Amino acid sequence: MTEFEDKLAQVARRARDYASSLDTEEATKNALVMPFISQVLGYDVFDPQEVVPEFVADLGLKKGEKIDYAIMREGKINILVEAKKVGSELSLAHASQLVRYFHTSEARIGVLTNGRVWNFYTDLDKANILDERPFLVLDLLDIDPVTVPKLEQLAKGSFDLDSVIAAAEELKYVSAIKREISAEMAAPSDELVKVLAKRVYSGYMNAKAVETFTRLTEEAARQYINDRVNARLKTALGDQVAPVLAAPAEPVATGDQTVLSDEENGQEGQLKPGVVTTEEEIEGFRIIKAILAGIVPMNRVYMRDAASYCSVILDDNNRKPIARLHFDGKVKYLVLFDADKNRTRADLENLEDIYESAEALRSVVSSYVGA
Repeated sequence: MTEFEDKLAQVARRARDYASSLDTEEATKNALVMPFISQVLGYDVFDPQEVVPEFVADLGLKKGEKIDYAIMREGKINILVEAKKVGSELSLAHASQLVRYFHTSEARIGVLTNGRVWNFYTDLDKANILDERPFLVLDLLDIDPVTVPKLEQLAKGSFDLDSVIAAAEELKYVSAIKREISAEMAAPSDELVKVLAKRVYSGYMNAKAVETFTRLTEEAARQYINDRVNARLKTALGDQVAPVLAAPAEPVATGDQTVLSDEENGQEGQLKPGVVTTEEEIEGFRIIKAILAGIVPMNRVYMRDAASYCSVILDDNNRKPIARLHFDGKVKYLVLFDADKNRTRADLENLEDIYESAEALRSVVSSYVGA
């Protein structure tokens, strides 16, 4: 981990630990925004020649309006930052001061944040007008490693405006293409279906053929995503499954017997015939381990298989449930726990949907670690 990544991780931990207790915009600024500007971006928040809080942005008849922070460089405004309370929706429609002052200032970077999520804007579409979409989005509780080098370009020690703008333009189009790919993966267009079908099918593409290949394209896309996820998880986790109880890191099934949780059979470590852990359950367990990798060492996360579900627990302790995988029925779903052992259900269309419950999984494990 580089020094920059370490500082980013420190601020991310602050967001994870403090976000739920921040009830005001001012508290968010003190606990999350200022540490981010100082530790991650590298600007001295106590030097008024470098970071100007409550920067007055009088424009025409609009008097007394203020931008939360103006970051200066060589006496010129470099970056404008507008902060909202943690959890607030981030929309330029609710950041009028930032939009208006960016239009008349020499700043080329505008930032809108709620402490956890950071949206970085520039003016690629029209000079001095903030683009509608940010060129970089950073979620401190779900950091995309791809964004880290781009973020580092905004830090004081490596800031170069031309490089930042060039990177912003690249990110803008890459993000737009990713959105198109995502849309095509979710619901392939007739155009895409026909292009792909022509490469593998020599028949006439009538309406029936288009309908058939639309279904096949959706299934192929789903399988491709699953294959990619599995390949990455196997690389990250060394193709190992955590031990069940005290067993070696082998697949959970042992012949035709599988270790059951004490909830299911009343005796910890008892074996019951006929319970076989499926590949989907193992893959789901791997995904949960990957989600929790930044919270606890992966060898603290265990799986116990039962007749109707797989339990994922912390420290081989049945009193520290993390989730239950219900994959045997027609509808696959997770049972999630909170710190008080309250349960919620999350239906899954595919295994990647487990990532949508990442915050709940991290939260319950954090409650056990901090107890």
